[in-house]
Amino acid sequence: MTLHPLGVTDGTVVAELVRDQVVESLHLGVVAVAERSGKLLLSKGDTEAVVFPRSTLKPLQALAMLSTGVDFTPLELALSTASHCGSRQHREAITALLHHHDVGPEHLQCPKDWPLGSAQRAELLAEGGQPSRLAMNCSGKHAGFLATCQHSEWDLGSYLSASHPLQSLILETIGDYAGEKPSFSSVDGCGSPLHALSVGALARAFARVGAGETAHEQQLLHAVKDNSWALDGEGRDNTVTIDTIGGIAKIGAEGLVAMTTPEGVGVAVKILDGSMRATTLVALSALASVGAISNRAYTGLAEVLAVPVTGGEETIGGLRATL
Repeated sequence: MTLHPLGVTDGTVVAELVRDQVVESLHLGVVAVAERSGKLLLSKGDTEAVVFPRSTLKPLQALAMLSTGVDFTPLELALSTASHCGSRQHREAITALLHHHDVGPEHLQCPKDWPLGSAQRAELLAEGGQPSRLAMNCSGKHAGFLATCQHSEWDLGSYLSASHPLQSLILETIGDYAGEKPSFSSVDGCGSPLHALSVGALARAFARVGAGETAHEQQLLHAVKDNSWALDGEGRDNTVTIDTIGGIAKIGAEGLVAMTTPEGVGVAVKILDGSMRATTLVALSALASVGAISNRAYTGLAEVLAVPVTGGEETIGGLRATL
């Protein structure tokens, strides 16, 4: 296995936008589908290319938190795994999580931000609201970090330091699940340490999580299933996908998504130019192509999550996967 940073030649065409039966735009990407054993069932592009997985790492970070013995409710665990849309419901639930574990919003070190969802941002603007740490899409993960530190009697003020006991535990957990030592590290947009993996390793890690062979994996899977709204938001891609096929679906910034089915088949997608519009469609198409989800489930989700191409008021095309 020869790992290397992502390059322009590592991708292949995985989706195309069609206008009036003519291809208007192409998306290059890398796609890997893996089973629990680590065997790749499908690979498109160079799956040994190393990327920053961004928020697709959150389920692995949540499993590291659980390993400390911290007592999360199912909703709190789902929020700790979330890239949420910043709705009022999310902000109130994260505030409750913090208070339940004897910490507060003032301890959050994620940056202030507007809600990720456009409708939620518009609602906050109409109310005269301002960017806040609670509205930032990673605030649930940061709240989980703080709760874990409080439980473990670790320092709260330095919880984002790469040398903090929590972050060391997370790095170890990521390597264990991926079967690959992270190639290099940086800092994510939310301020937490960010560790690079190959696309294939990310798919293998999600397959292991989805297999649910440990109590903590089962705990995470049940929490996400029962609180899918918390992971993303009502009507949004991850939540709709989880409600339809089960498992976990997790977006990551810069053209990433990773999913696992309840049977433990994992998929990871990286779109080379960082666009998000094709990620979920391509991942679902990849799962359908290896029989991990039914064609009926794929078709239904593709219709719900469709990206229409319009000519005036008429739909004359759309986005389609090319796997």
